[in-house]
Amino acid sequence: MKILFFSAKPYDIITFNQHNATYGFELEYLETHLGPHIVNAVDEGTYAVCVFVNDNLTGEVIDVLAAKGVKVIALRCAGFNNIDLAAAKKHGITVCRVPAYSPEAVAEHAVAMLLTLNRKTHKAYNRVREQNFSLNGLLGFNMHGKTVGVIATGRIGKAFCKIMLGFGCKVLAFDLYKDQELIAAGVDYISFEEVLQQADIISLHCPLTPESHHLINKETLGLMKHGATLINTSRGALIDTHAVIAALKTGRLAYLGIDVYEQEDRLFFKDLSGSIIEDDTIQRLMSFPNVLVTGHQAFFTEDALAQIAETTLNNIRQLSEGIAPDAAVVVKV
Repeated sequence: MKILFFSAKPYDIITFNQHNATYGFELEYLETHLGPHIVNAVDEGTYAVCVFVNDNLTGEVIDVLAAKGVKVIALRCAGFNNIDLAAAKKHGITVCRVPAYSPEAVAEHAVAMLLTLNRKTHKAYNRVREQNFSLNGLLGFNMHGKTVGVIATGRIGKAFCKIMLGFGCKVLAFDLYKDQELIAAGVDYISFEEVLQQADIISLHCPLTPESHHLINKETLGLMKHGATLINTSRGALIDTHAVIAALKTGRLAYLGIDVYEQEDRLFFKDLSGSIIEDDTIQRLMSFPNVLVTGHQAFFTEDALAQIAETTLNNIRQLSEGIAPDAAVVVKV
């Protein structure tokens, strides 16, 4: 049974080959992302295609996959906003995903970005390597006692809340579903608007849906405290990038940390060090000294990669054997 991987990187190949030892699938890897330009490379009779966040499964692509006999689209990630689910349903193709993989990995990266921006460790590292031990420009603030707002308290948001509580922060949260364990631990659930108004630091942990698209925009930024910090390790389009740039210029936002970006499919997971990047928006963002951009690496730990590979292969095995996977695994229209 053949599985064709798209957007495959060396670490994907190593991890999936290791975990496939117990499954025995035929695995083939392509480095390119899946889109109309390459979909005809899928061989007839391929059982599943395995894709990642920047693969583009439009209706046109899914039509071709169906004609090739593909039965499963396996996402090795949690998000599925890059797939035309209606087209998949029309052709009877099952879409499965990895709904949870080491939520601590993403939560810890959000904290790492927050601490880096605050204490400027990235700047201090470069200074000391140049034998500059001056502290000017490295002033930070105590995390202890700050008010942290968490938007969505699913597995990742919950892990982030727990870390912030450990720092001695006051944690406010917004979610349609309140987590009783977090309430018992001291998290206060309030409205979205109240979180924005009261928090010194805001971290986004919600999925991208039509309702959450540009959740952070000119109007919602206007509700935030002057000098707030914003962290996004979820999906790039949660943020209206141009509105955020304007907020950085006025000081409404004192710090911005993003591991995701609206147009990241053109940039992330590629070595562009020898290229001219034509995206003026990301270039403008990276020109700010108080902005930290990482290339969608929050998930990138050994533990998370192992969980992603094991869950993905097990999803495909269960579907091939007619076993219904957990409800959270199969994406429904």
